[in-house]
Amino acid sequence: MTASLYAAHVAAVCAQYDQLLDDADAATAIVPAGQLRYAYQDDRDYVFAANPNFKHWIPLTHHPKCVVIYRPGNAPVLGYYQEADYWHLPAGDPAGEWTDAFEVRVCRNDEELHTLVAEFSDGAILIGEKRDAESLRVTRVADEMFFKALHETRTRKTEYELDCMRAAQRLAVRGHQAAAHAFAAGASEYAIHMQYLAAMDQRESELPYNSIVALNEHAAVLHYQYLDRQVPTDSRAFLIDAGAQVASYAADITRTYSNGDSLFTALLDAMDRSQLAICADVRAGIDYRSLHLAAHRRLAELLLELNLAATGVSAEALVEERITWAFFPHGLGHFLGLQVHDVGGLTSASSYDLIDKPEGHESLRLTRKLAVDQVLTIEPGCYFIPMLLDPIRTDAKRKGLLNWDAVDALIPYGGVRIEDNVRILADGCENLTRDAFDALH
Repeated sequence: MTASLYAAHVAAVCAQYDQLLDDADAATAIVPAGQLRYAYQDDRDYVFAANPNFKHWIPLTHHPKCVVIYRPGNAPVLGYYQEADYWHLPAGDPAGEWTDAFEVRVCRNDEELHTLVAEFSDGAILIGEKRDAESLRVTRVADEMFFKALHETRTRKTEYELDCMRAAQRLAVRGHQAAAHAFAAGASEYAIHMQYLAAMDQRESELPYNSIVALNEHAAVLHYQYLDRQVPTDSRAFLIDAGAQVASYAADITRTYSNGDSLFTALLDAMDRSQLAICADVRAGIDYRSLHLAAHRRLAELLLELNLAATGVSAEALVEERITWAFFPHGLGHFLGLQVHDVGGLTSASSYDLIDKPEGHESLRLTRKLAVDQVLTIEPGCYFIPMLLDPIRTDAKRKGLLNWDAVDALIPYGGVRIEDNVRILADGCENLTRDAFDALH
């Protein structure tokens, strides 16, 4: 990352806020990082997660109580909270490429922070939670329409943001490669995850989301949440959905690996080809819903190709009878950026009205037409989930659509998901994930 890219990014954010504040008839934006949260009836705090709209301004992820204050026509002010404390290590002195873009005002305690905010309270609007408004004594909090407009500005990434996201991809790919080696060596889920962290030199709390590290049948649990310390008798398959973040911007990558079974390996190879074909269709102006529905048609063809569907069945029938949904019950992807499931994916670019999801596809997180410099995920899957397959197995109308011997043979492997992060271009996409894997080979 270069200082010039960051300076241009802050200038772009200032211009966005100029319009947002004018539309809201507000004089000043106050954007708090947020506060620590504590366990119920305990003094143990949770891992701090900064307000993403604060991080849009500045890459300070571990700095509660800091606040950005912006009044159009002036340099943004950073209230840098640096409390004197011997129980915990205070924030270090302000340092980094961001310091030149802000008027930095160090606040040693709450009183100094309140005094700073009070200087700008006339006509101010707080971009955060009500609890932050109460703490900072700001009376007006941004409403739903303000946030919709703000979220729309975040859907298109600046060159600085794209640079951060490419760096996050490279970091995550290092971890993914280490995880793949650990699987091949026969490690447990827990040991694989530890290798993932070690390869990136990061703590678990620094990840953008909890990693999914799933061996065998666990890959059929879409958000599998545990790390089994027991090494399975037979490590047949491995799915890892794990990311990294750089300067608050996330990577979100999934890969699946086979330990040699011919049918599962054929499925994995076919899914990889299908995922790349979907990526080839991505470009500005296309409706993401059409990509999602096309992924189901591709999955139907894949089920026929691998003889998982019964002989003579059409791809259309597999889609219409919701057979493909049982194998692929989640959405094709989502926006990515300061948040893993980033904002603005379900609303129109102009009116911010909700855009309907395709009937029967309620899990889809992105329903709009794509635009240049948006970043999103493409993550088709094919899973063998007994909870979803059993109703088909016992349905007199639908059970004959599948080759149950082949399906049952793959249940012990859990399933396949392949997820890349792509940047939208006018005539295609930049595949940030594949580029990162290629660079490390």
